[in-house]
Amino acid sequence: MMQPRNRKELASLIDHAVLGILAGRAEVAAGCELARQVGVASLCVKPCHVAQAAKALKGSGAPVSTVISFPHGADVPAIKVQQVLAAIADGADELDMVINIAALSEGDLEGVQQEIAAVVEAAKGRCVKVILECALLTDPKKLIGCQLALQAGATFVKTSTGLATGGATVEDVRLLRAAVGDRAGVKAAGGIRTLEQAQAMIAAGASRLGTSATAQILAQIAS
Repeated sequence: MMQPRNRKELASLIDHAVLGILAGRAEVAAGCELARQVGVASLCVKPCHVAQAAKALKGSGAPVSTVISFPHGADVPAIKVQQVLAAIADGADELDMVINIAALSEGDLEGVQQEIAAVVEAAKGRCVKVILECALLTDPKKLIGCQLALQAGATFVKTSTGLATGGATVEDVRLLRAAVGDRAGVKAAGGIRTLEQAQAMIAAGASRLGTSATAQILAQIAS
């Protein structure tokens, strides 16, 4: 993917994350203001803050994204679907779902594919990003996860929650891009805090970046 030439182009690739355990309404409000100012791809908030963010960003053109079964992916599919429906009712435009990582690791491929498909169906055409948590998977399992996401109709595959043993790596982004080709996007998330890291992820094939360090990263690129 071509490198962004300025702050506006880079911001348009970033899901600005406000997902910290202690992130509350004040932090969400600040995130909304940043999203309005710089034109991010989306503002990603916890499910309990979707309604606040959607109200604050109404008419701004900045979508609201939220996380489903975050960060462990251990909810049963029916609960994941209910989370999706609740998030949409509150105004979510995009959904970042954590797969059942243990199920993929132990080989329950049908179960993982079915839960992704259920979330995609519940999303009713909205963008669905499938979090694989690459730090916890072997490369073969990452590739299988990508194929399951494609079969289920997901919009993106995503490297990480940022809360496991590791975040995004250039190697994982390159692997995921090779697996999905141009059939899905690749989101790199977890530990991206500098312009150099962001550019490396984009060069490896990321079409979306997840970070809470948006302002710091954008400050490092020419306007």
